[in-house]
Amino acid sequence: MSVRSSSLTVTFLHPFSLAGFPDELPAGDYEVLIQEDLIGGHGFETYQRTATHMTVPGRGDRAGWMELQTISERDLNEALSRDRAATGEKKDQSDAALSPQEDLK
Repeated sequence: MSVRSSSLTVTFLHPFSLAGFPDELPAGDYEVLIQEDLIGGHGFETYQRTATHMTVPGRGDRAGWMELQTISERDLNEALSRDRAATGEKKDQSDAALSPQEDLK
């Protein structure tokens, strides 16, 4: 089975919350890493997302470090939508931010 990875940067203009995180995360740029597996038998290449991770600042004894946390695509989309709504931006701008921009094969 073939696997591909891509990464993108999302920007939050306001502090935000994500499911699975006990505290609010600060505004700023966050790297999102996406892993996809090749699904065969379609006559063309089709990939299915198998994992989404985001780098977040460490807390407590891990302050100053960046941690890689598993997140769901849905939770990330919802957080981006809330952030864009707080600044009055259109929804379609936040959806475009989640398209992987670079394959790291």
